Amino acid sequence: MELHTLKREHPNKKSRLVGRGGTRGKTSGRGGKGQTARAGNKRRPQMRDIIKKIPKLRGYRFASFDTKPSPINVGALNVFAAGSIVSPETLFASNLVRKVAGKLPVVKILGTGEITTKVKVEDCILSNTAKEKIEKIGGTIK
Repeated sequence: MELHTLKREHPNKKSRLVGRGGTRGKTSGRGGKGQTARAGNKRRPQMRDIIKKIPKLRGYRFASFDTKPSPINVGALNVFAAGSIVSPETLFASNLVRKVAGKLPVVKILGTGEITTKVKVEDCILSNTAKEKIEKIGGTIK
């Protein structure tokens, strides 16, 4: 037996209380002192994060969440028989309009094309030229 081979039966234990955070040492990755070093210090409120995730366009009277009406040209209304009612329901039934998010959309009738049949338009938005063309033939708008 030689001196350099001797081992203690109970070696000294190193007390490691400072910081507590794995092997990160003194401040455990929390930086210096004060408010930022404390538990529960959250700089970003939850609502702010939700708002930041919403896509935004800037500008005057911004309305990104407005549902835009489904456009239909006046020329497409020739599918209907004379005197029939044109509404979002009948347009959906004749496959001219699709549902948006499971609901019937708001329909806007535009003035492109020529109309040859008298129709009654209900619950639709109309452009000025479409209105003129429908009334010129003798159709009605409700």
